[in-house]
Amino acid sequence: MGNPWRGDVDLVIDGQTHVMRLTLGALAELEDGLASGSLVDLVQRFETGGFSTRDVLALIVAGLRGGGWTGQAVDLLSAKIEGGPMAAARAAAELLARAFMLPETGNAGV
Repeated sequence: MGNPWRGDVDLVIDGQTHVMRLTLGALAELEDGLASGSLVDLVQRFETGGFSTRDVLALIVAGLRGGGWTGQAVDLLSAKIEGGPMAAARAAAELLARAFMLPETGNAGV
């Protein structure tokens, strides 16, 4: 099980749990591979519900690669994601949120 404080999100693919994480390298690869816009644009699409399946797949692949997976997007075309497309979209959104979440320090206003 992944560590949510480190930004980890678990996703079950073909019956195997994978830990996803958006490392700096994974974020750079993600941004380079985006069909349109920047990471800020991607975040805005998720915040407004205007994301595409391509966005979800790109985030899943980046997160998997940040977690140590060596596959490619094409490897996921016939994969079974537990919970289906909605679970994949939720995991992608959670992954993105955790990557940019500020840690709580307990010092309000600092």
